This record gives sequence, C-alpha cells and structure tokens, in this order.
Amino acid sequence: MSRPQTLNDWQALAARLTTTLNDRAFINDEFVAAVSGETFETINPATGEVLAHVASCDKADAEIAIRHARAAFKSGVWSRMPPGERKRVLLKLADLLEANQDELALLDTLDMGKPVTSALDDMAGAIGSIRYQAESIDKLYGEVAPTGQQALGMVLREPLGVVASIVPWNFPMMMTAWKIAPALAAGNSVILKPSEKSPLSALRLAELAREAGIPRGVFQVLPGFGHTVGRALALSMDVECLAFTGSTAVGKQLMQYAGQSNLKRVFLECGGKSPNIVFADCANLDRVAESAAAAIFYNQGEVCIAGSRLLVEHSIREAFVEKVVAAAERMQPGDPLDPASFMGAMVDKTQHERVMGYIRQGVEEGAALRAGGEDIAGPGLFIRPVVFDGVTSQMAIGCEEIFGPVLSVFGFETEAEALALANDSDFGLAAGLWSQDIDRIMRMTHQLESGQVFVNNWAGGDQTMPFGGVKQSGNGRDKSHHSLAEYTQLKSVWISLTP
Repeated sequence: MSRPQTLNDWQALAARLTTTLNDRAFINDEFVAAVSGETFETINPATGEVLAHVASCDKADAEIAIRHARAAFKSGVWSRMPPGERKRVLLKLADLLEANQDELALLDTLDMGKPVTSALDDMAGAIGSIRYQAESIDKLYGEVAPTGQQALGMVLREPLGVVASIVPWNFPMMMTAWKIAPALAAGNSVILKPSEKSPLSALRLAELAREAGIPRGVFQVLPGFGHTVGRALALSMDVECLAFTGSTAVGKQLMQYAGQSNLKRVFLECGGKSPNIVFADCANLDRVAESAAAAIFYNQGEVCIAGSRLLVEHSIREAFVEKVVAAAERMQPGDPLDPASFMGAMVDKTQHERVMGYIRQGVEEGAALRAGGEDIAGPGLFIRPVVFDGVTSQMAIGCEEIFGPVLSVFGFETEAEALALANDSDFGLAAGLWSQDIDRIMRMTHQLESGQVFVNNWAGGDQTMPFGGVKQSGNGRDKSHHSLAEYTQLKSVWISLTP
C-alpha cells in the first residue's frame, strides 16, 4: 500500500485506524485490563476528540509485570540466547516497524499533536535505532587483561536484568526505540512505561514485538501515570535499571527512589535550555536564520534540545532577528494530518496553558515581543511561533525550560560574553555554534558545558553519535554503542594458571 500523500488521505487512514485502537496493557505476552479496572482518556489535542480509554496500570500491575520479566530473565530464554539469534529477532522487529510505519506515525500524530511528517521522521529514527543496536549485538567484545603467564584475567559483559524504560510524549516511538533497543539487544528484560499522554503507539509496538518473536515476559508495556505505575517500577527491589527521558524534576525523584530501594542504575535524559550562538562571521545569514527558527519551532517547541536561547552578535543582531521573525511566519501551526503543516498542536491543555503563561510573563518582565503571542481560537490547542528579543538570564523565559514554541534572543559583543551567557544555565543538553573561524570553533567547543555541540547546524547526528547531557540535563547516553554498553555490567574473572 502506498503512503498517504494528502490531508484527505491521512484523514481517511485515521478514520479507519481509530476503530481498532489497542487500549490494554501488555503483560506476559497478553493484552489485559489493569488489575484495578481503571482507565484514562487519551485525547487528540488537535480536535479535542477522545481517542481511547486506556488501561491505567498501578503498583499491582507493575508487580505482576516485574515478576514475569524476572522469570524470563532468569530462564535465559532471551538473556542467554546467542547474540546472533537476538539480532535476528530485533531485525525482524525493525522490518515490522518499517512495514507499519505509516500507522505508527499516525498514532503519535493523533495522540500528541505532532505533524505527521515529523512523526514519519521519528519512525525512521526508531527503525534505524533498532537496526543499529541489533547489528551491534555480536560486535561488543569482552576483554582479556594483560596478565603474566601465571593467570588469565577476563572481563565479561553481562545484561543487567530487568530494565524499566520510562519515555516521554514528545517523540513517543523514537524515544522508545532509543531506550528499548540497546536494553533488549544486551539481553535484558524490558518493561516500557509510555507517557499517559501518548500510549497508543507503544501498545501497537507490543503487538509487533510479539509477532517478531520476542519471548514471553521479555518485553511488556504498562500504560499509566508516573505517580502510580512509574513510581512502583522505580521503587521495586527487582528492577535493576531505570532509563528515563523527561523533566529534571522527575529525574531527581527517580534517583531518590533508586536510593530508597536497591540502588538501581538510573540513566537520565532530562530538561534543556539550549543556547544557539550566532557570530557575525557565519556564512549565509538567511540559511542560519531558517535553521535557528526550526531549532525552536520544530515539533511545536516540544523538544528537549530545542534551541530556545538564541545568542546573536550585536553587529548583526537586528538584521538577523528580522530574518528569524520572517522564518517564524512561515512556520505557523496547522492540521497535524496535513503534510504541509510545519507545526501541530500542543500535547494537552496543561502544556498549552503553561506555554501561554510563560508568554504573558515574558511581556510582563519587559522582553520585546517580536512575533506571535496570541492564542488561536478553536477546539485545537495551537500556539503561533513566539520570538522575544532583549531577553536576560534573569527572566523566566531566559532561564526556565518552557517546552513550547517560544524563542528568547540575547545579544553579545565578545566571544567571552557569548560563552558566559551560554554556560549560565542549570542545563547542559545541547549547544549550537555558527562561525567560520575554526580556532574559535575549537576553543568554544571545548568550553561549552553541554553533552553535545552542533557546529554550523542544529541537531545533526545519526545512530553512531551518543545523545545526552551534563549538569541538570542528566547523565545517560542514548544511541551509539555507548548506550548498548550502559545496559551491561562488567564481571571480572581471575583464573590462576599455576600448578
């Protein structure tokens, strides 16, 4: 079947898809209601339509899933399966995702409001992640220590056990793949807790995982809320690892839960307030302005690495901001099912109200509103791109993560001032740098307090590059072989060879 091409095509597919939505938890290879019988609504933020009433799991469901995950791990049905066999199963899963990518992308579009073109890009990333980690399984070696002839020292890599993956709503399928692919590849049992704001694609993924041949109990999906089922997973004595993407506040809470339970490993990818630094010597101001606008307005600004702080050298500031404003005017929100829409709807009323509150606060604090700022009437939760100029680090819009289409522009005179502004943040997830001066690029790349630096681009990289932050943006890494190693533990073996 060919991919839908028009708004009408996607609307027709959505009409068919919404009659067959899976709304139950996936525990031990079966789709089941929550033990409590409780459900929650998942709502299309572009229309206000209730899509489904999804099983709302809590502690009782978590305990059942953990018991099955641990039993599967100890049985060795997956954890001791030859790496080449695990690779074969995960590659089949990637093939199934590819065959069903339109449906999975559409589920995320309906569930959280992202444009369908963005959701399709996410699917390409998800499929690529699973294939990369699958192909890496049989290429991760242990070590032989450099001992003398009287001993043999080996360093073995072994899976951790039960891994709980708690993923966000802004990139549901891609973030899920980044978490579960390396964890499963390493031989762990995985319990996925999708956001209550975007659970539908995770439940469809469970069907495909079963079809691919992932054994019973090795992969399970528990929809529900963070304070119920998420908390139960984090406090469990039988979960060895938490892999989380979300807010810094929740990340800190999960670390406390780990300390209160079994000192489980906690890999965090948390908030960001990323600086995007533009020097006067950058090439092609029009292209850079377009990229700077996309860096914050893509996915409605609901992006952890959004370039929400734009730092511009004073000599080009006014001209450059005008170009960014012009680019913002071309990036207006529209129907998420329309392939022509660059932006979609905010995920829910809470997030919509939060962003509008920051916009009002920015005006009150004295920032110059250069674009946007008004609400869009109608049933959908849409916000036009917003550009504030004259922002300082003391303003809320200049230092707090908004997670919406709000750009804060700062000015600077010198490289040292730009660096100080960029690093004046609790966060350190990403940074952008636009310049043709290679000496400056290398100096600043080393001094920027960030887990990743994009030079003359924004958000570049592929599966070979680790993704993660420093400071209060977290400590873990997604993607690349580094993430696969995180889901293993080292065992030292010393064999005496003397008589």
